[in-house]
Amino acid sequence: MAVNIAMVSANRHKDPYPVYPLGTAYLKSYIQSEIKDSKVDIFDMNMISDEELTNTLKESEYDIICVSIRNVDGANSLDRRGFLPGYKQIVDAIRKATNAPLVIGGAGFSIFPEVFMKELGADFGIKGEGESALSALITDLTSGKVVRDIPNLFVREECRNRCCSYIQSPQADYEATLVDYYWKQSGMLNIQTKRGCPYNCIYCTYPEIDGRRVRTMNIDSVIETISKAKLDFGANYWFFTDSVFNINDSFNMEFAEALAKSKLNISWGAYFSPSRLTDEQMALFKRSGLTHIEFGTESFCDQTLDAYGKKFTFDEVLRCSELALKHNVFYSHFLILAGWGETRDHLLRSIENSKCLRHTVIFPYVGMRIYPNTKLCEYAIKENVISMDDNLIEPKYYINNDFDLEFTREIAKATGKAWIFPDEPQDELVNVLKLKKNKKGPLWEYLRKP
Repeated sequence: MAVNIAMVSANRHKDPYPVYPLGTAYLKSYIQSEIKDSKVDIFDMNMISDEELTNTLKESEYDIICVSIRNVDGANSLDRRGFLPGYKQIVDAIRKATNAPLVIGGAGFSIFPEVFMKELGADFGIKGEGESALSALITDLTSGKVVRDIPNLFVREECRNRCCSYIQSPQADYEATLVDYYWKQSGMLNIQTKRGCPYNCIYCTYPEIDGRRVRTMNIDSVIETISKAKLDFGANYWFFTDSVFNINDSFNMEFAEALAKSKLNISWGAYFSPSRLTDEQMALFKRSGLTHIEFGTESFCDQTLDAYGKKFTFDEVLRCSELALKHNVFYSHFLILAGWGETRDHLLRSIENSKCLRHTVIFPYVGMRIYPNTKLCEYAIKENVISMDDNLIEPKYYINNDFDLEFTREIAKATGKAWIFPDEPQDELVNVLKLKKNKKGPLWEYLRKP
């Protein structure tokens, strides 16, 4: 019996640019390979309205509706709008069209599963990696079987089985209509080379989303996927969306060597930790096409780095930055100001140390978004910043009381470095370079200063 599945990417967040719904691409490919006679249609809410979604679902008969929730909010204390109301509107649009079972999942859902199950009234939810769990759920629902105790499956507001199950090397199925939109609007496609994050940063949700165990993808499959997308769509800039790219050095070297030998001649970027990088690695990454590094640095002060749970120092940050420069790789640093443990003196030292960094762009965020099941959440409860019964779906931030945004902005700008605060619009630059001049990849290198 044929199984028709509608997969809705609910994300409408476009700052700093819209991101291809990679999770749905992996899910579609896996479901169609595992379930005979299954058909998956993707509906991207960046491209259609709620009304269009309702009308399209009414015109077709779908057995199951899946909704992927990527973002909870913009994680920006200067713009604290949460996305739950928008997700409610999307679910309402679905319910107007069909009574088919509703399954929700995605990165945002994985942080707040109980809240989203209650607020959206979904029938089922899947936390964490979703391919095998969703496949098992669809099989049970469409065969009339009793739904099994599938790992990390929520039924209404209760989790049936709190354990993880991982698959080997999922493949993404990119769609022409979506690629056309995202290639024009963001100038890149995205893919994973690994999942999981073993680090213990006090604020981070990646271990909740991806798990702590690092799982590397099949190198040949990743390169084959990139090759096909380049051939089909001309996509020659890729961003690897691993939580941190430079985890598992041996895999990364093998992957970069294979990418270089493939002669695909793509450019790529990724999130890096400013630590443990060697000259040999950087040379190989550059040869394989690396053009942009986004360092998740968080501070240029050792005391703050230690408080945040980082395992590197500013000397290491400086060394990795110089390595990027040596190999002609653009690099930027993302910071968190006024987070837990950062004093005014630490902040001033961090800003002063930024003078040592050459030809970079610095993106500071103000305060730490407090998420459940993190060390920061524990600290915030102890300090009465939040209450123990706060579900945190409405954005709450830890910001040191003595932080002064305008004073900080003034002394940061006085360093002569390219500090770009989150309330400083870059839309005009993006429109000119990406839409009018057809520039691809991240555009922040055009903001660099000496």
